[in-house]
Amino acid sequence: MTKLFFSEYEEAEPSAPLVIFGAGGLGREVLLLLQQINATHPTWEVRGFYDDQAPATPTVAGLPYLGTSADLNATTEPLAVAVAVGSPVGRASVVRRLTAPQLSFPVLVHPHVALGPHQRIDLGEGSIVQQGCILTCDIILGRFVLLNLGCTVGHDAVLGDFASLMPHANVGGAAQLGPGTYLGTNATVIHGVHIGENTILGAGAVAVRNLPANITAVGVPARAISSK
Repeated sequence: MTKLFFSEYEEAEPSAPLVIFGAGGLGREVLLLLQQINATHPTWEVRGFYDDQAPATPTVAGLPYLGTSADLNATTEPLAVAVAVGSPVGRASVVRRLTAPQLSFPVLVHPHVALGPHQRIDLGEGSIVQQGCILTCDIILGRFVLLNLGCTVGHDAVLGDFASLMPHANVGGAAQLGPGTYLGTNATVIHGVHIGENTILGAGAVAVRNLPANITAVGVPARAISSK
């Protein structure tokens, strides 16, 4: 797992060029996050959006639609990319397609989220942490993890690559989420519980015991309703 410690990404090159892959609602929210970062410390020159499905209009939130993943791979200059795709499967698919060596995937953290060296938090490349999130200490987030608005992550938790937490999801201390895990809005994983790879925990569900890989679980307590 590739991880970046906070002190390694705290200072980015001023006005570095960046594009957003994903021209939908999450893409506009990530644009807002970038604007909030820039308002505190000018960091990114956001040039526009890429998406393999063209939006209905030539601009998104006032910025141009620039093309597909193939067009992005063809860029000839170093370029940072924020992958704004909510689905773990979809986000992993996009990352697999973006293969050009000049592309990089910075960690993006809202400026009001407390993250300092004393918290001992490792964040993998491409991870996005939105406004209102609380992370305590000794936490590992894998590559391209998404923490949407107002999520909490407790001590010693481990979130695998491409895990996605929707708004106000909660992960207890020492919990572990496998790669590709998806937690719906207000879902909760209590202390020490393990969630298997690619498992979906539905909105408002509470996982009070370990859940296997490749299932969808809902309810309180969470129970499997389907498997992949």
